[in-house]
Amino acid sequence: MDFSCAFATSSNTPAHVELAETLGYARAWLYDSPALYPDVWMILTRCAERTSRIGLGPGVLVPSLRHPMVNAAAIAELVSQAPGRVAVAVGSGFTGRMSLGQRPMPWRQVAEYVRCLKALLAGDTAVWDGARIGMLQLPGFGAQRPIEVPILIGADGPKGLAVAAELGDGVFSAAVPQPDAAKAWRALLCFGTVLDEGEDLASPRAIDAAGPAAAVLYHAMYERGGADAVDALPGGRGWREAIEAHPKDERHLAIHTGHLVKANPSDAPHIADLIPFAASMALTGPAAQLPDKIAGLAAQGVTEIVYQPAGSDIERELTAFASAAGLAD
Repeated sequence: MDFSCAFATSSNTPAHVELAETLGYARAWLYDSPALYPDVWMILTRCAERTSRIGLGPGVLVPSLRHPMVNAAAIAELVSQAPGRVAVAVGSGFTGRMSLGQRPMPWRQVAEYVRCLKALLAGDTAVWDGARIGMLQLPGFGAQRPIEVPILIGADGPKGLAVAAELGDGVFSAAVPQPDAAKAWRALLCFGTVLDEGEDLASPRAIDAAGPAAAVLYHAMYERGGADAVDALPGGRGWREAIEAHPKDERHLAIHTGHLVKANPSDAPHIADLIPFAASMALTGPAAQLPDKIAGLAAQGVTEIVYQPAGSDIERELTAFASAAGLAD
């Protein structure tokens, strides 16, 4: 089992990745949602400059945000800065698209994009938008082709898993393990907080740290399952009514504000009710309970836990999880 970390990309992420390296995390994945966070490639470059061992990569890239040549050129430069440390995850888009008022991309388009990206990195000529394209960068302008970079597919359902089986080196899933994935590399994005001795889920610190991920249950259930799905969650009806008070063409802005960073105004009144439910699916609990939860994920085929710290004290969250998971052992 590898232990990696993920970040809602921020200007402070390079310092957090530097800390993660000292704590023993294997890799740092940074989110690609430009409506919410700074440009992922700019921050990854800064991370590369401050580290020497930890793996680095975007998780997950959303193809519709950039021409494949743009991502290929960015990968080439990051590889030249951090050789042997780069991996890339690509998906159909959750907040990266929904925060722009768009639905996730069809998987056939994702597959087409990944094929093009892989061809470019291999040094081959590809076809995109009806034109033949290839990487023309001379030495000193990015890593030389072929560029061998693992590409994981951000998949949580059968269509995505099929793309991963055909084109990916692994699967990057969120919250729910994918034991049927055809690839041996199965990274799972996990959330939660390590409780202090005697601390309960209602403490202000626990709510601050666990609340952002818990709120995403509202966001995801509403976007994917509609009113009935979100109403079934603790506090869900009140959350939905607050969201639906916004004009329909601006509702996505209200839903996704603060995604995985801070509970937004619609989330905050209901988070305390939701956290106990969310904690059952998260890596939340006293340090002594975390090894059993981790073992349960390993038994479901997870090979890489990708832990995202949240809240006001990212350093504390990274350190506490690393200790509970035994990264220094």
